This record gives sequence, C-alpha cells and structure tokens, in this order.
Amino acid sequence: MNRYSKISFLAVTIATASFAVYANKTSNPEGEDFIAINQAQITLTQAIAAAENQYPGSRASKAEFEYSKKTGWAYDIEVINNAKAWDVKVDPQKGMIISALEDGVDYDNEPDGDQ
Repeated sequence: MNRYSKISFLAVTIATASFAVYANKTSNPEGEDFIAINQAQITLTQAIAAAENQYPGSRASKAEFEYSKKTGWAYDIEVINNAKAWDVKVDPQKGMIISALEDGVDYDNEPDGDQ
C-alpha cells in the first residue's frame, strides 16, 4: 500500500469513528424507552384510568409510552366518547394530566404531529 493510500485509509477510519461517537452522543431518546418506562412511578393502567377520568364516560382506544420534544416521556392516551376523541398526555411520575386536546379519531398509525 502506498503512502497516500495509507493516509486516505486512516482519514476515513478517523472520520467514521468520529461520526459514530457523535451519533451516540446525540442519539434520540426514543430508543431508551425501556429505561424510561422502568423509571415511571405509575403504570400504563393507572395512566389510562387518569385519562378516562378526565372525560367521564370515555374509553381508551389507544395507549402508548412515548417521547416528544414538548413533554419528554409521557403516556399518550387516546380516549373516545361518542363521536369525540381526545389526546391525553399523562405524566409518568405523578400521574397528572400534562395536556388534553380534542383530536380526530386515529384510523391508522400516523403520529398526531406532536413530535
């Protein structure tokens, strides 16, 4: 291998390693949901109950534990009563309602736009 090939190979190796370190430091917290859910003080069942109590007579149709830039980790519960749906976010530490917004019923797996 000539001198320039060795230098080029070394430069590519350093660049690749640097990118890997940077990518790890700026990783998306969504990949750490198993850690966050284990640190939650309330269960998904308790979060669903809190969301249903926010709108008496409603029933949960979807429940997730997810990360958003606005709220951090939270339970995201969709509750429905008759033809109305609400997207309720519940704090996983205190069980309190973070936000509750009227929402259209989700007919697919599209996100609600709160990323």
